[in-house]
Amino acid sequence: MPELPEVETTRRTLAPRIEGANIEAVRLGKPLRWPLGCDAERLVGRTVGALERRGKYLWMPLGDGGLLIHLGMSGSLGFHDGAAPPGGPHDHFDLVTSRGTMRLHDPRRFGAVVWSPSRDEGPAARLLAGLGLEPFDAAFDGAHLHRALRGRRMAIKQALLAGDVVVGAGNIYACEALFDAGIDPRLPAGRLSRPRCERLAASLRATLAGALGMGGTTLRDFRDAHGMSGTFQQQARVYGREGEPCGACGTRVRRVVQGQRSTFFCPRCQRR
Repeated sequence: MPELPEVETTRRTLAPRIEGANIEAVRLGKPLRWPLGCDAERLVGRTVGALERRGKYLWMPLGDGGLLIHLGMSGSLGFHDGAAPPGGPHDHFDLVTSRGTMRLHDPRRFGAVVWSPSRDEGPAARLLAGLGLEPFDAAFDGAHLHRALRGRRMAIKQALLAGDVVVGAGNIYACEALFDAGIDPRLPAGRLSRPRCERLAASLRATLAGALGMGGTTLRDFRDAHGMSGTFQQQARVYGREGEPCGACGTRVRRVVQGQRSTFFCPRCQRR
């Protein structure tokens, strides 16, 4: 699933190409996770404003209203200069503009493009409600993490993925950050001490910053707006490395399943 680094990479590569463009047509393919929520013709003639990101959502302002975009499990946004080639069976939303065509490609159709009167009302407000702090927010630190996790019995890995404490960590990045912080992913979240929360907050920021610098992670489908793959997966230290020796201590990396997601960790480096 595209997580914060992939969505932010998409925003950064798409923004210079589409901001300020005028919408000339909208083409809809097969239904996505949620309906568009307005007549597609209503978007024609509008001007695209500055793209924003909140968690794993993109917000595209269009004057009085805008589009909230989610890439789902396997989606990516591409941009074609000039006339776009005909869409394939997995191309479900084309925004034709004066600068080119933005296209949502999503083989599994869990993505969405939803009209909302603003970020703070309508569908956007409902979908964004309850999201935790951004990992690069100045308020996200060990103290915040310690307070937010107090009393939680769920495993720390699951708490990071829940999205109400911090947004955008994602499965791969949670595994890598927990390894960097030396924390067993199965540890009950409420048992983390303040110093360990400080290390984990710093590790999350460092891991996500590193992923951003490498264009995110591409395991199967993700591409940025230029059609480029991410490369973070090439430096993962535990994710996807079950049975391989840990680069720090040589112990074989283990895999367990938590909440139907694979978790990878070093049983020696990561302590309960």
